[in-house]
Amino acid sequence: MRKHILFALSLLLVASMLFSACGAKKASTDEKVTLNIWSFTNEILTMAVAYQGNHPELQVKYTMIPMTDGEYQTKLLAALGTADTPDVIALESAFVRSYVESDDILVDISDLLPVAKEMDVYSFVTDTGSDNGVLKALAYQATPGAVFYRRSLAKEYFGTDDPAEIQAMMSDLDGFTAMAQTIKEKSEGKTFIVGSNAEFQMPFLANRAQPWVVDDTLVIDPMVDQYIAISKLFRDNGYEAQAGQWSEGWFAGMSDTLVDVNTGEPIQIFCYFLPTWGLPYVLAPNAADADGGTDTSGDWAAVTGPLPYQWGGTWLGVVKGTPNLDLAKDFIKFATLDETNLTNWAEGVYTNEYLKAIDPTVPDDQAQAAGDFVGSKLVVDKITSFFDDSAMSQFLGGENSYGMFAAAAPSVNARLLQGTDDAINRALGDPVSQYLNGEIDLDTLWANFKASVATELPDVTIP
Repeated sequence: MRKHILFALSLLLVASMLFSACGAKKASTDEKVTLNIWSFTNEILTMAVAYQGNHPELQVKYTMIPMTDGEYQTKLLAALGTADTPDVIALESAFVRSYVESDDILVDISDLLPVAKEMDVYSFVTDTGSDNGVLKALAYQATPGAVFYRRSLAKEYFGTDDPAEIQAMMSDLDGFTAMAQTIKEKSEGKTFIVGSNAEFQMPFLANRAQPWVVDDTLVIDPMVDQYIAISKLFRDNGYEAQAGQWSEGWFAGMSDTLVDVNTGEPIQIFCYFLPTWGLPYVLAPNAADADGGTDTSGDWAAVTGPLPYQWGGTWLGVVKGTPNLDLAKDFIKFATLDETNLTNWAEGVYTNEYLKAIDPTVPDDQAQAAGDFVGSKLVVDKITSFFDDSAMSQFLGGENSYGMFAAAAPSVNARLLQGTDDAINRALGDPVSQYLNGEIDLDTLWANFKASVATELPDVTIP
């Protein structure tokens, strides 16, 4: 009897072990793999939700950390190599090169290059994300710049609002300066051609012959000197409204609600230097007065301006050490190289209703408006006509800005971008402001700038 009991117990034990193993296997099978994505903007959350909709077997975890006071980069660098390391990270154009040029942060994703070639991705996009021929990051945008101007003010001061004629007038810096003088004289100083001297920084830096650092030595290209000179000219002659870029006053100029801080009298801004994303994300949302008063929608047009340039963009990279390498690369492929996704992104398909059908917990304001300029020429060529009668076209008085950007995008290049750019550009900011305000002279500007660069980048030789 005892033998029979022991035998029965043995069978029960084996059965229990088998059941437990099967249960564990089933639990493991049912458990979703989590893809961790970190970004400094909620923009890519839209793509993350769309990707989740295509892969219900996965769990996409999205973490947004603001860039205020460098918080995003601080937390990101602190997380690298720890259990909190994300799988995919977003990198802004201002600092993407420092990550791409590092050997320790991003995974080689060069196996996506054949797909990028098929999608005819603009060379600027892949060049920015590559180091010594190794692709480490890709963007879903290309970001050529433009000048957006008020049609009504163009008619008032120049007799026409036609983009071809306005572009001919501002095709070079001399022409742009002459327009500034005309606007000042005819408006009796109540209209300014630009809101801030900062409008000039990206165009001038983009047209340098040399980058900031050559052979580990700081280089001040003549275009940087010219940027300082024209900023001073426009400040001293009253051609700019002195509304700091990204300030409340700068935005107020877009809705025609800007007032002189000293007199309280209304003043106007003729144009803004903004890239592709500046239209749907900056200009259009701020054209209407928050109090329901003025609305300048439909009173804008776009031209390439006196200098070709590019500004901004967001790249995606895979962090080294991720346990989800293939999944992370697949998300980047979806976000940057998938024709359907890029088309949906550009045409505004990803509405809040669309996203909530996938994930009901997304914020009520999460959506992607139509108009962002994507990085694939193949997609751009197919969808440009979509914008002939779009909301963005109506905003621009019937002009299809997508077509203008499509013509400009192939000329954008990444040959000057370096990992040290962000620190050097920031070092230039305060000395330029102090110089324009008359607080320091030109020699002191350069001395202070070089001192800041030396502090931020001790490995760079300062001449």
